[in-house]
Amino acid sequence: MSIRSYAFASLSALALMGCAAGPDYVAPTPPPQATTGPFISAEEGVVTATPLPADWWRLYDDPVLDGLVADAFAANTDIRQATARIARARAGLRGAGAGRLPQTGFGASGSYDRVSESEVPVGVDRDGSVFDAGLSVSYEVDLFGRVGRGVEAARADLESAQADADAVRVIVVADTTRAYADAASAAAQIDVAETALALLDESLRLTRRRHEAGLENGLAVPRIETLRQQRAATIPALEAQRAAALFALATLTGRTPSELPEIAGQRSVALEITEPLPVGDGAALLARRPDIRAAERRLAADTARIGVATADLYPRITLGGSVGATGPNLGDLFAGGPFRFLVGPLIDWAFPNSEPVRARIDAAEAGANESLAAFDGAVLTALQEAETALSHYARALEQRQSLQAAKDAAERAATITRARQREGVVNSLDLLDAERTLAEATAQLAEQDAQVSRRQIDVFRALGGSWSTAQDG
Repeated sequence: MSIRSYAFASLSALALMGCAAGPDYVAPTPPPQATTGPFISAEEGVVTATPLPADWWRLYDDPVLDGLVADAFAANTDIRQATARIARARAGLRGAGAGRLPQTGFGASGSYDRVSESEVPVGVDRDGSVFDAGLSVSYEVDLFGRVGRGVEAARADLESAQADADAVRVIVVADTTRAYADAASAAAQIDVAETALALLDESLRLTRRRHEAGLENGLAVPRIETLRQQRAATIPALEAQRAAALFALATLTGRTPSELPEIAGQRSVALEITEPLPVGDGAALLARRPDIRAAERRLAADTARIGVATADLYPRITLGGSVGATGPNLGDLFAGGPFRFLVGPLIDWAFPNSEPVRARIDAAEAGANESLAAFDGAVLTALQEAETALSHYARALEQRQSLQAAKDAAERAATITRARQREGVVNSLDLLDAERTLAEATAQLAEQDAQVSRRQIDVFRALGGSWSTAQDG
C-alpha cells in the first residue's frame, strides 16, 4: 500500500470515530408525586416553602457556630478523606483521557558477546557488539468508542466523588451544629437544675426555721432534703453530657479535646431558630441532596462501562510506526546506514471466542441495574427522612407548648403555696409537693428545649445542602 493510500484509509477510519458502542446514558426520572407540591408533613407556622439556603447554619445567627463550621470544613478528617478521593478520581479521569493521545516510546540497548571458536571461521574475530535504538509512536483509533466511553465513565466517577464529598460536608455540618447545640442545651439544663436547687435550699432554710419554732412536724425537713438531693443528683449527668458534646465538637473540627477554644462551650441557651424553617419542596430536595446526585452519577458511570465492555466485541485498531537503527558501534546509529522504519495499522480482535467479552458486558449491565436500584432507593430514603424529620419537629414543638403551659401552672401554684405557707395557712409538706412539681416541670421543659433543638437540626440534615465544587480543592 502506498503512503497516499494508507493516509486515505486512516482518515476514513477517523471519520467513523463517532460511533460509540453501548447505550447512551439517559438520566432516570424520579416519581412525579415526589417532585410536585409541598411536603405532606409541612405545617403552616412551623415551616415555609422558602428555599433552604446553602449555609443554613447561619440562620442561628451565632458567630461562634459559624467559626466552628469553618474550622470543620478546613480540618475535619472525614472531609479530608473525601477530598483525597476526589483527587484520586480526577487522576483516573486524566489517565482515561490520555487514551485519546498518541503513545510514544523510546528504546535503546547494547550488548557485547563472544561466540564459540567452533562457530566462526579461522581468523574471524569472535568478539562483537551490537547497539540498537528506536522510537515508536502508536495511536488507537477509537472506532467503536472504547476510549470515549472510558472517559465518560471516569468523568462520572469524578462527579460522583464530588457529590459524595458534599454528602460528607452535610453530615459534618449537621454533626458540628448538633454537638454545639447539645453542649449549649446541657449548660441550660444545668442552669435550670442549679436554680431549682437554690429554690429548694431556700425552702429548706424556711422549713427548718418553722420546725425549730414548732410550726412543722419532723417529716418536713428530711423530705425537702430528699428532694433537694434528688435534684442535685441530675447535675453530674448533665455535666458529663456537656463534656461529651464538647469532646465531639473538638473531633469534628480537627482538634484534640484540650485544643477546643473555651468560647465553644460558653453558650448556655438552647440553640434554636424561632421563625418557621425554610424547607422548600420535594423537587428542591431531590435536586439538592448530594447522595441522590452521587447515586445518579454512579449510574451514569456504570452505563458508560457497558459501552467499554461492548467495544471489545469489535476490532481494536491501532495506527503506529517506528524508526530505529542497529549497528556494531555506537556511532553507527547516527550514520544513517543501518536506518530502519515501519508504518502500518495493527488490528486486535478476540474472534470468534467472544464469550469472555459477553460475560463482561453482562456484568456491566448488572452493575448498571444495581446502580439504578440504588438511585431509586436514595430518592425514597431522602423523601422518607425529610418527612420524618419534619413530622418529629412539629410534634416536638407541640410537646414543648404543653410542657411550657405545665411549667407556668406549676410556677403559679408554687408561688401561691409559698405565700400561704408564710401566712401559716399550709404546711411544708404542701410546699414540698408544689416545689417538686415545679422542679420536674422546669426540668422537663429544659429537656424538651434540647429536643426541639436536635429535631430542628435533623430537619436541616435531612434536607441536605448546596455546595460549590470550588470547595473540593
